[in-house]
Amino acid sequence: MRTIGEVSAELGVKPHILRYWEAQFDVLKPLKRAGGRRYYRAQDVVMLRRIDQLLNHEGFTVRGARQLLAAEAGDKTVASASEPATPAPQPSIDLSALRTIRDRLAAALEAA
Repeated sequence: MRTIGEVSAELGVKPHILRYWEAQFDVLKPLKRAGGRRYYRAQDVVMLRRIDQLLNHEGFTVRGARQLLAAEAGDKTVASASEPATPAPQPSIDLSALRTIRDRLAAALEAA
């Protein structure tokens, strides 16, 4: 486990930015000991590197980075409660009809 100062030095990001990211990204949950001292686990440091990459190198906004991280984690809900989740569109074509067409085309090709 590493302190906020150690992680800050490693990433080249000031400690107040790391604290801000904790408030913005629910996936960041460093351990807090007596006196409020933060200790980052290995998975926290990996996530901080990913967030740093998205925000400072790839040009994502905080909101965009939150959405991408949620999608990468398999979470289909948007991290922001202000945006309603939209259901996936349902296919309008019957799959059994497509299978029938496929089988008929295959039979026609074999007969030719």
